Amino acid sequence: MAAAPVWSVDPRTGKQREQVAVEATAQEVDAAVRAAHEARHALADRGLRAAFLRSCADELEAAREGLIETADAETALGPVRLHGELARTCYQLRAFAGIVEEGAFLDVIIDHPDDTATPPVPDLRRCKVPLGVVAVYSASNFPFAFSVTGGDTASALAAGCPVVVKAHPDHPALSELAAKVLRRAAARHGLPDGVLGLVHGFDAGLELIRHPLVAAAGFTGSVRGGRALFDAAAARPVPIPFHGELGSLNPVVVTEAAAAERAEEIGAGLAGSMTLGVGQFCVKPGLVLVPSGAGGDRLVKSLTDAVSNVEAGVMLDHRMRDNFVAGVAERARLDGVESPLTPGAGSEHTVSAGFLTVPAGKLTREGEHDLLLEECFGPVTVVARYTDETEVRAVLSRLPGNLTATVQLSAEEARGQGRGAELLAELTPLAGRILVNGWPTGVAVAPAQHHGGPYPATTSTSTSVGGTAIERWLRPVVYQNTPEALLPPELRDDNPLGLPRRVDGRLER
Repeated sequence: MAAAPVWSVDPRTGKQREQVAVEATAQEVDAAVRAAHEARHALADRGLRAAFLRSCADELEAAREGLIETADAETALGPVRLHGELARTCYQLRAFAGIVEEGAFLDVIIDHPDDTATPPVPDLRRCKVPLGVVAVYSASNFPFAFSVTGGDTASALAAGCPVVVKAHPDHPALSELAAKVLRRAAARHGLPDGVLGLVHGFDAGLELIRHPLVAAAGFTGSVRGGRALFDAAAARPVPIPFHGELGSLNPVVVTEAAAAERAEEIGAGLAGSMTLGVGQFCVKPGLVLVPSGAGGDRLVKSLTDAVSNVEAGVMLDHRMRDNFVAGVAERARLDGVESPLTPGAGSEHTVSAGFLTVPAGKLTREGEHDLLLEECFGPVTVVARYTDETEVRAVLSRLPGNLTATVQLSAEEARGQGRGAELLAELTPLAGRILVNGWPTGVAVAPAQHHGGPYPATTSTSTSVGGTAIERWLRPVVYQNTPEALLPPELRDDNPLGLPRRVDGRLER
């Protein structure tokens, strides 16, 4: 049976652009994983890894125009957005190069023997080592930042783990081009092509997660797809870590005082956040608790005015467009749901932005309105009008895990007056990033960043953005009573690599 072709498709027209590959067979997946496994020793040198990551950024910048042109043709995200995303990706690669050079991620801890302790302490020396081959499952909505060149790949390579990427079907041509660019960077440092493998196809994705030489996986996508892979990772004879980002509602709570103080500002900010990128951000605010009364009414009017000025947009593919139109229609039919500005189909290939309103009381108990507590991918949000703080608490108590949770406070509440602290305490168990008087769209690449949250936002407690994302691909090893000559350089007393480490309880730099 002939292998299925992989087509590049223009989302603006739904027409095929070109055939760029064929779906990988089980044998081809096996070959890619084995090549990656053989390449793992080539990434052992930290200095070489750091130089490689910087070369990846350099090569991406050198190929910028062709990459942007291909990405726009396959995603319709537009050159401005894509230039920014590519710049973010290059910054991230260089940031990980710096982390690799510093070496603190190795978490070196040395305890010298202490016979006076109870029980006695032997010579113990601990550091972290790479897990092995990492499978990366690309996302549709960030063709650079969460795909072949994205954070999962960058952090895995930084950890010393070779990568095999399962390309997303929405941008296969870009995936092929990006993989060639990274391999070109590898060649500059004498690294084998196997450090970065690429496969296409649904079945290839399943073969990849089941391969015995794959040691961990990173995923960004839907709850359904991510859960299937998560279960497959757990069902293996040797289960592996699966770091999946699956879905998020990203709730927002607007206090009554905040609505009274700056309703128009909040409404306009919400409109910009929920429609950014045609509503295709994983941190799009999908549920907003707004007070009943005059302040809330002004906020809804401001939101209506701002969203009315947003032009119809093209989603990443026609399947997502159809799912968005159907999902909005299903939600709009629910009892008590109104559409001040109806979202849905724009034209044959586009969608129009809008929002739905519902009394918050409809969401406080289990029933058909539970659908409003599920993510709807695209430019729509649900505005739940609450009458008192009891309804706010009841709705929040029913929410699943999220990537973000936001509270809009008045100036007085932000100074510690009123319910500000109490609301933060209620939101903290729900999400990995808590925002005050901001909007969740936009995830800074920074050492303190956390992009993750309770299930189903993610399947682990780790982050996929920021410096600590590297921790997903490492495991600790302790050497006990090991002669100095046999120790890895990272653990020797003379610290030949100049690593930050903790020795006998004290931090050394």
